This record gives sequence, C-alpha cells and structure tokens, in this order.
Amino acid sequence: MADSRLRSEPLVLGIETSCDETGVGIVRGHTLLADAVASSVDEHARFGGVVPEVASRAHLEAMVPTIQRALKEAGVAASDLDGIAVTAGPGLAGALLVGVSAAKAYAYALGKPLYGVNHLASHICVDQLEHGPLPEPTMALLVSGGHSSLLLAPDITSDVRPLGATIDDAAGEAFDKIARVLNLGFPGGPVIDRIAREGDPNAIAFPRGLTGPRDPAYDFSFSGLKTAVARWIEAKRAAGEDVPIADVSASFQEAVVDVLTRKAVRACKDNGVDHLMIGGGVAANSRLRAMAERRCEDAGIILRVPRPKLCTDNGAMVAALGAEMVARDRSASSWDLSADSSLPVTDTHVPGTEPEDDHEPHGHAHAHGHAAHDHDHFHELSKDNLYS
Repeated sequence: MADSRLRSEPLVLGIETSCDETGVGIVRGHTLLADAVASSVDEHARFGGVVPEVASRAHLEAMVPTIQRALKEAGVAASDLDGIAVTAGPGLAGALLVGVSAAKAYAYALGKPLYGVNHLASHICVDQLEHGPLPEPTMALLVSGGHSSLLLAPDITSDVRPLGATIDDAAGEAFDKIARVLNLGFPGGPVIDRIAREGDPNAIAFPRGLTGPRDPAYDFSFSGLKTAVARWIEAKRAAGEDVPIADVSASFQEAVVDVLTRKAVRACKDNGVDHLMIGGGVAANSRLRAMAERRCEDAGIILRVPRPKLCTDNGAMVAALGAEMVARDRSASSWDLSADSSLPVTDTHVPGTEPEDDHEPHGHAHAHGHAAHDHDHFHELSKDNLYS
C-alpha cells in the first residue's frame, strides 16, 4: 500500500537555479504544496540584463533560507521527502552549479534519490499542477528570455521532441531589448504588456520573421523584428518627433505573438495533436494568452496555460517533473551529476550511471567536489537544519 501511494503521489522537493530566480517547490503527486522563490532581478536591473556572476552569488545566499521556507510552507519535514529534483540544464553554468551542488548535498545527507531534470521539460510538466495529467502527446510552445521552442511530448519523462526553435533571439530577449530602447527598464516583458494595452496593435506594420512559404515551418526569428522596431524608434527621434510608446509596444507585441501562435497552431494541426500547452516566462503575456485562446478555439485545439506565477522560473515545475519521474519509476541520477548549460531538451533527465543505492564515500566526494568552496557555503547542512 505504501509503495502504491509513493508511485501515485510522491512527495518531491525541486530546486531551480538556471537563471536569476532561486526557486524551491514541493509537490505531492500533482498537488502543489509550496512554491518559494527568491529573485535577484532587482540586482540585475541596473545592468539591463542578467549578470551570471551576480546570479550565482545570489543563489548561494538564498538557497538554504528558501529551502527552509518551502518546507515550512508545505508543512513537511525534509525526512518525509521521497526524492529531490534539480534543474541540471540548460541555463547559466555557474547558476546551475549552485542548485546542483545544493541538491546533491541535501539528497546525500537525507539518503534520498536525486533527479537531475531538464529545465524546458519542467516548464511543460508544471501544467500538471494546475490542469491535471498532461495528455500524451502534448504540443508545447515554450517562450522565455532564453528559449522559444515548439516541442512535441509523447512522454514528458522520456520522450520530448524538438520541432522548431529560434534561430537567433528568443522572444523574451526581444521584449527586453525593445524595452531598453524605449527606456522602460528591465525586465521588458511585463512593462510592454502593460503599456501595450493602451496602444493600437495595428498602428505600425512590423515584420513577421520566417513566415514565408519557403521558410522553416516551426522555427522562429525575432532578430529582424527587433532591429526593425529599434530603427523605427531611432528614425522618429532623429526627426524630432515624439515616439508613441503605447502604439510601438502594442505593434511590436502583436508581431511577436502573431508568429508564436500561428506556428504553434500549425504544429498541432500538422502533427494531429489536439492539445497545446504554453509555458515559459513570456506565457504570462496577456496578449499571447488571448490570441492563443482565440486561435486554438477556431482550430478545435484545447489550450492549457498555467497561471502566470507558474510560467516564470520556479522550483514547483522542477518538483513536478521529479514527482513524475518517481511515479513512472525512472532511474535516479548518480552522485556525479553535473550541471550542463547546454543540456538538450531530448535529455528530459540525467539518469544514473551507477547503482541508485550507491552511498559510498566516492558519491559523497562527487556531491561536494565541483568547487573547492562548496563546503564553506553548505556547512549549514547539519541534521538540525536539514530537518527543520
């Protein structure tokens, strides 16, 4: 009976540190128990973008308190966990290393299985916390500051197939760039979304990249759009004219979401998939949600989009995928798990190369051996702190 419950409702803690958010989530099966996030976005704002070294140091400072906050929020002890999951990649190498090192230290000290999982696959799996089990297959459109991808997922734990991706800039990156040109600050997505509501999306005919008949059907390109918008703004300023910020924001945003939704719906139709899931930070965009809803309804496609807080980077999505790994009896990662900044989405998780019950000292050495200063930062992982 206990084993049956473990397989159906595993209690898993997830750690996310791929960029500038330190996220720790706890789930039981498909139920979200805690979602604690410590963001360093304010520290990056003055630089106009994420600074890897700043992000890594912020993760080091926030890790233990955020884990403790999540355990308290969930009302569980660390000893109750059935496993610990962590983003192994893709992402910023230094930031990933902090999360992987912490997860290995906790998993080893607690004697729990460790699951290194894929950041992009986690963005898909998080939808299960809101809308229940994912249909198989599911089509996923992932849009963020670092990724714009169309993925077909017959099995979220073992079979995710890339259909298309950006060939240059990601959608979120384009939002940030245009926000900087308009002097709107960082991050650009939320502020452009807000200002665009006061503008006319048809005021300026900005280009739609890779939408010609001979262009790749599922790939994206936002570099040309970004350049076109920047030049339009520069021309207005050079002529001494006021820049209509609301209209520029609305027209730029319309060009982005038009291409994203058009290609996502086409991918569903071409592959005979009747469910579309949209995830990633840009999925919080209100215009993207509205256009996707309309186009999916017209095409007879069921749309699934998590609430905005679950679209941005968080530990809950990592825990959700980790719980699915446990439920489907996927192999745990070994103690020599390492961060991989370019981990392909086809590697939904990093399975172990050694027996799962290997708890010998060499595993302990791997858990702490990636950087000489790991011990200095994780000396707090005493039994009292781990189980608090």
